[in-house]
Amino acid sequence: MNTKNSLLLLDPEFDPHTAPACNLLLKITKDSFSYAIINQEHKELKAVFDEQECSNTLQTLKRLLKNDPYLSYPFATVKIAVNTDNCVTVPNKLFSSDAINSYTNFFSSRESGKVHTRPNYHFDFTAVFNIDQGIENVLDQHFESAKKVDHQAPLLSLGARIENGLLFDFTALSFSLLQVNEGKLYFKNTFEIINAEEFNYYLLLLLQQLEPTVREMPVYLMGIVNSDDEKHLILKKYFKNIQFTLPQNDKLNYTILEDMPPYYYSNLLAIDLCV
Repeated sequence: MNTKNSLLLLDPEFDPHTAPACNLLLKITKDSFSYAIINQEHKELKAVFDEQECSNTLQTLKRLLKNDPYLSYPFATVKIAVNTDNCVTVPNKLFSSDAINSYTNFFSSRESGKVHTRPNYHFDFTAVFNIDQGIENVLDQHFESAKKVDHQAPLLSLGARIENGLLFDFTALSFSLLQVNEGKLYFKNTFEIINAEEFNYYLLLLLQQLEPTVREMPVYLMGIVNSDDEKHLILKKYFKNIQFTLPQNDKLNYTILEDMPPYYYSNLLAIDLCV
């Protein structure tokens, strides 16, 4: 425990000298920071850290990079999913690397900084995005060769594994939603919420906008949500088929999660599915 809102789960047998055989996964949202360490050689989850309700993600990132020794090891690969308001999806048949500047005209804000592109071949589009310049500078300083994706990329990796359904990923103060219809991406977005009432408001608004049969779709939940909390009870009013999404790598040993709801970290661990 580093703060009242943080948790570290650690394999007591984790040897830092094995870091070169491990992947580090980072998930940075507007209000949370989490990471996982996976030993790729032995297919074992070695560590999970999660901090919710971060008032300043950049300051949280700086503090943890300075004080957390587990973030300083020489990992084989570092993959980072970073929240951004600046992300547009361009159908692959229309995407051109020569037209990057024209795509940035659709960004929500005019932040300067490097523009990233990431093709999604399953849903046939390319994500064009940039991230907060301060966060990017810090990440580049500490993880020079890290692979960065936008914050919805891991959810899309999970969505690629279903034919129909709604995927919800919750942090303490936000949720992301993905809708897949007949194997095709129909909707994706992220919403900030202060309480369950705001969640109910956004959910009703979405139900009005999404196609009529959406209430009959299976619902997959992950992140900071439990079967007895208000958000789950609200969902039960509108949907019949609700299930919690577990990590998707059957070959991975998740022993360190045995005392925690493993679906808390489904989205975090799905970063490893991102190329």
